[in-house]
Amino acid sequence: MKKFYVLMAALLMAAAATAQDGPKNAIKVNPLSLGVSTINVSYERVVTARSTFQLGVYYTGYKFTDTKWTGFGITPEYRIHMGQEESAIEGFYIAPFLRYQNLKMTSPSFSNDVNAENKSTLTTFGGGGVLGRQWVWGKFALDIFGGPAYNAGNISYEDTSDSEVEGVNRFKGFTLRFGVSLGLGF
Repeated sequence: MKKFYVLMAALLMAAAATAQDGPKNAIKVNPLSLGVSTINVSYERVVTARSTFQLGVYYTGYKFTDTKWTGFGITPEYRIHMGQEESAIEGFYIAPFLRYQNLKMTSPSFSNDVNAENKSTLTTFGGGGVLGRQWVWGKFALDIFGGPAYNAGNISYEDTSDSEVEGVNRFKGFTLRFGVSLGLGF
């Protein structure tokens, strides 16, 4: 029994020595995405003393001119924190990320039928990297980030017109990813 107590005390001391102050998790929303009819939520978890993993998901109902986009995206991201902050979830970071998007598009058809619509699906896969800074004050988190991204994908058309859908290039090729996220750490 004495060995058990010694082992438990050693484990507790090791855990206390490696434990950091501050939150180990954060749930955040990007309020800028609301401006384009999108809800963007992310969950971040401490992995090591200087790295975190974040998984972001979004749903959009964005309308650009006469084209309506509805769908979702998933963005896994590994963050490498540069400084020695109180918590691994806080400070400057660089983060490579991947992104998968599946978007349904509806736009008016310019055929003789007034009520006709072009319907198609855009599926993209890409990635990139961001630089950012995250602050944590108690339970409140503020995250500002930005960087380049590249998405490749294809469009499948519901009809046989294969006409280019307006605005599709906003989701393909080289783009910039940026945002401001607000959330709670725990």
